[in-house]
Amino acid sequence: MRIFLLSGQSNMAGRGGVHQRRWDGVVPPECAPDPSILRLSASLAWEEAHEPLHADIDTTKTCGVGPGMAFARAILPELQPPGTAGVGLVPCAVGGTAIREWARGEHLYEQMVRRARAATECGEIEAVLWYQGESDAESDAETAAYQGNVERLIANIRADLGMPHLPFIQVALASGNKRNIEKVREAQLSINLLNVVTVDAMGLPLNEDNLHLTTEAQVKLGESLAQAYISNFLQATC
Repeated sequence: MRIFLLSGQSNMAGRGGVHQRRWDGVVPPECAPDPSILRLSASLAWEEAHEPLHADIDTTKTCGVGPGMAFARAILPELQPPGTAGVGLVPCAVGGTAIREWARGEHLYEQMVRRARAATECGEIEAVLWYQGESDAESDAETAAYQGNVERLIANIRADLGMPHLPFIQVALASGNKRNIEKVREAQLSINLLNVVTVDAMGLPLNEDNLHLTTEAQVKLGESLAQAYISNFLQATC
């Protein structure tokens, strides 16, 4: 399998279709299950993937549609030779989390690494998909430290997985604290490391909370992440 880590906070975990803490259950065709797309459950078992991907990972909040399924379905036809490779998704995102909670030694980071290592028994990790930063836009101090913290996160993941060139595809924020969102976005867009690509979510439609992406937006984001992977990394791995 081609394995992808899905990590960060709520917009990666998925809130598409969630209204007043309830998911409407609508799964667009771009996010429909496919036997070639699997997910690693909280108990480290592979199973056919379906929305909500993070239901047993981000357990204290209501999960809906995220970008993971749309991403997987978009890259599946591009894998060569056709029909010989599946996609394995490893959900790790947890809503409301700040970058400091993803530091080496913290629970979320160690859980992500543990899940990644378990996943490699069935394939190779192709990339980390990362969407996080809204929580850090709430604090001037955390905003100022954001770029360095993300760069440290990337270095730590690569070192701990023994993959110094592991692709890291991050999402630049679409929402957040008005005072600091542009500063966090600037930090995200300023990261200039080998095999780090940024997909910009700004302008995608938001739910009525003006924080979380709609189902339609999550589909578009997943497809944009897929294009980033195909354009920048797939040729090298085929």
